[in-house]
Amino acid sequence: MHILEGEGVTKYFGGLAAVSDVSFYVDEGEVVGLIGPNGAGKTTLFNLISAALEPKTGEIRFKGKKINGLKPYQICRLGIARTFQTVKIFGNLPVIENVRIGSLFGPFKGLSTADATREANELLEFMGLSDVAYAPARDLTLAHQKRLEVARALATKPTLLMLDELMAGLNQTELIEAMDLVKKIREKGTTIVMIEHVMKAIMNICDRIIVLHHGKKIADGTPQEVANSKTVIEVYLGEASDAGN
Repeated sequence: MHILEGEGVTKYFGGLAAVSDVSFYVDEGEVVGLIGPNGAGKTTLFNLISAALEPKTGEIRFKGKKINGLKPYQICRLGIARTFQTVKIFGNLPVIENVRIGSLFGPFKGLSTADATREANELLEFMGLSDVAYAPARDLTLAHQKRLEVARALATKPTLLMLDELMAGLNQTELIEAMDLVKKIREKGTTIVMIEHVMKAIMNICDRIIVLHHGKKIADGTPQEVANSKTVIEVYLGEASDAGN
């Protein structure tokens, strides 16, 4: 079943088509990678799905229903959560408060503070952040800040989680831990779309990969199919593989 679909999605910035006539789908339970060179339109597509931007043309559907024209908070409450390329946390608040905000914002109205705190503690345990629950979020390492942002997103109880460069800036140990985390989230039943430049992560985690270049979709297939695509190798994979080593 397609949980997310896009048909002919296009977004211009001035005269530049950041996303150009892109059609795509994500099946329930999949982990789908979204890759391409810098400026390919990956984060713009995330912004269109999450309603930070409105497409000029095309339609985006979630669970079969059109979501164009909704507000970002409505998208979130439908069950789509995201992280950001540059971590966006409430730095002055304790770690647990960041996650509790997500629980209180989620789809279940009237959730008590006590229940939100319990949920936040459970998520921090799952994310390996229990030991820093009451530390100011700004004091965390980059790897832990990224985990915190994922925890806050998960606190809204999404059925679809969009991760924007979760692996960027991590050392090899942190990278392996982040890959394991994505697998654990998937095992709990969450569908995942992830923008990533770390090919080791993309090739080992994803069921399917979509490739963008200059705003257009140039490939869509299994990791092996994409890795063997002459077009993808020419415009991206050769460079990306070198960068990831």
